[in-house]
Amino acid sequence: MDLTIEAMGAAGDGVARHAEGQVFLPLALPGEKVRARLAGKRAEVESWLDESPERVTPPCRHFPTCGGCVLQHWDLAPYAAWKRGRLVEALARAGFPDAPVAPLVMTPPRSRQRADLGLERLPDGRVQIGFHQRGTTNLVPMQECHVLRPELVALLAPLAETLRHLEGLRRLGSAVINLLASGPDILLRTDAPLSMPDRRLLAAFAADQHVPRVAWAGKGSGAEVAAQLGAVRHLLSGAEVVPAPGAFLQASAEGEAAIIAALLEGLPRKLPGRAAIADLYAGLGTLSIPLAARARVTAFEAVPEAVSALATAAGKAGLRVKPVRRDLDRQPLAGPELKEFAAVVLDPPYAGAAEQTALLARAGVPSILYVSCNPVALARDAKPLQAAGYRISAATPVDQFLWSPHLESVVAFTR
Repeated sequence: MDLTIEAMGAAGDGVARHAEGQVFLPLALPGEKVRARLAGKRAEVESWLDESPERVTPPCRHFPTCGGCVLQHWDLAPYAAWKRGRLVEALARAGFPDAPVAPLVMTPPRSRQRADLGLERLPDGRVQIGFHQRGTTNLVPMQECHVLRPELVALLAPLAETLRHLEGLRRLGSAVINLLASGPDILLRTDAPLSMPDRRLLAAFAADQHVPRVAWAGKGSGAEVAAQLGAVRHLLSGAEVVPAPGAFLQASAEGEAAIIAALLEGLPRKLPGRAAIADLYAGLGTLSIPLAARARVTAFEAVPEAVSALATAAGKAGLRVKPVRRDLDRQPLAGPELKEFAAVVLDPPYAGAAEQTALLARAGVPSILYVSCNPVALARDAKPLQAAGYRISAATPVDQFLWSPHLESVVAFTR
């Protein structure tokens, strides 16, 4: 069937219509005419009849097989407009059709400081490391990457060679690598326990590659240190934090800085003298620490290691941050608990925070700053705020995951 691509879908696929409805076409761009084979709601492009002038040559040899990027073939200007449009559309669905949405803040290539990679042992004993193919569990052996920091890419070949001799990796595993101020920090998850020779191999790898810590976890078990050759530390807005293995960090330093800048700009210009801010889903304190320059902060977080790390960092730096361990999905803040806060910041997981946001709206918190990583969840969560009389004073889209459909944003709601 011959189709004309009318728009770009939320997952980064071209969208076309035909007699039976809507269909999604990977790698197709708006305005293009294609000949495609239909398969339900999706289609495979067999040939391009008319290519878009916005189509560019992808920089990476692994595109489009690797699922880490889906839009390297699109010129950056229309790509940026589309990403900003995703936030505009989300806020319009929530009842804010005229929200003041800033231009997209785009992070540069080769800036991602965190990678979650798959591991697979091949029949010949070699181990390959990479992202998964889009929509499958198959790995793409990574030889280059245009989104990860070069220091992380450089680790992959020696890590794969070390894992080749690891008894604890039989078939499948994963590796989370965070680039900290102290250097790369690695958490391995494998399908068998580590032996003593395994631990010696990992220690030798760490020494050779200047990796302060390599941790390991089995299926369903917590992380333990397999090899540590130096102190582990990271800097968050100048404060020194010791993250647990595999701890959540913002994807890039540039994206983190953009989120913090938008957050501080979205706060009320003047806060009462004894004002307090609640930081919900605080993690290691990425947002709590800079917020403490404006007011006292109570940081709520469910992960005990993150709460402990933030408490230690705040104590050493003399920060006005009080970490509190609390699972907000099970026990959201409500009613009188919210009365003491002049502003509430929340940075929920991908699924959003529907119950918590509804309680914030009911309590009438003066200022709410929502840091979103999912426009769909944001649109749902913002509806009760609109119904409660909140307006949007600022909205900033941040592209932390270049060439992907993922979008982060900071939205300031004022009652």
